[in-house]
Amino acid sequence: MVSADVVEYRPAFGRVLAVVVAVLGVAGIISGLVADAGATWPYVAPVALGVTLVWAAYWRPAVVISPAGVELRNVTRTIELPWPTIERVDTKYALTLHTAYGDYAAWAAPAPSRSRVQASGRDDVAHLPSSTYGPGGSVRPGDLASSGSGQAAMLVRARWEELRDAGVLDDPRVERATPRVRWHVGTLTATVVLVAASVLTVAL
Repeated sequence: MVSADVVEYRPAFGRVLAVVVAVLGVAGIISGLVADAGATWPYVAPVALGVTLVWAAYWRPAVVISPAGVELRNVTRTIELPWPTIERVDTKYALTLHTAYGDYAAWAAPAPSRSRVQASGRDDVAHLPSSTYGPGGSVRPGDLASSGSGQAAMLVRARWEELRDAGVLDDPRVERATPRVRWHVGTLTATVVLVAASVLTVAL
């Protein structure tokens, strides 16, 4: 359960896509096994691999903002970035946090496509956190409120500005030489096993 102090950003499109792929994959395998189990069995592992990859790429990734910092949950690993280490927020290609540890991008918050930028309106550049705006009140395409990178950046910047204004970041201290990283061992292991199983079953 996520507390009120923790905000999690995950794009709705990615979750819908993951559900659709999973439903189609499971339905296809079940119907195939019922109709002709022998002919369908070799394709169980490849379909499971596809569903797993889509889940890892589109369902699981997120940007989690908490009192401790920002957690970037990407495809193969999760990176924890405490607030004192965050120096700047960028959205050129995706939400990217420039920190004392280096630069880290969020898979869950890509910058908008050209068509999305062209379809944007005034609401996309209004009432954004003050640190969003550049010279003359300019806003980069990746900061548009309707984009994935823009939505995630708004959440990060709003919390960062609160801490800055409260003086919490006046004397930033980095406790670790590198960020805490958690590799998604289960996902990586499942992928390797399913790849091997797919090669064996299809080859045979």
